[in-house]
Amino acid sequence: MTGQNEAEFTITYEFDAPRDLVFRAWTDPAHAARWFGPQGCTTPLDTITMDVRPGGQWRATMIRDDNGEQYPTGGTYQEVDEPARLVFTWTDPLSPTGRPEQSLVTIDLVERDGRTEMTFHQAGFVCPGSREGVRSGWSSGFRRLASVLAGAIR
Repeated sequence: MTGQNEAEFTITYEFDAPRDLVFRAWTDPAHAARWFGPQGCTTPLDTITMDVRPGGQWRATMIRDDNGEQYPTGGTYQEVDEPARLVFTWTDPLSPTGRPEQSLVTIDLVERDGRTEMTFHQAGFVCPGSREGVRSGWSSGFRRLASVLAGAIR
């Protein structure tokens, strides 16, 4: 996060999987249901919709495993360049500001010898507290994705 302001963050992660598989993990509801959300949450397949095209909508509801609390989210795809790039809005209806907060997610995928380097960037946060919680959630989710990619969805 060096050099970034409080309204954004970047996470770079390397997956031991080919780029097309990582892209599918982001764009196929059956794959997303296996990893989407931080550790301790489940995102049931029946809560996920993805119309993966510019202007298409996506929705998902993460549910805490310990108490059933629900975290709905969604947005609109801005750019889809399979299998290299996804850009979409991210709406957090439960932000600490008490009103929905929308940010922009950019995912760039680069294949390197059968592995995939993902650069994830999210920008447009109004509340710094929201940014830190979301960043932590994505980091946890990416660890789950790495585990899933290592075996189960190939």
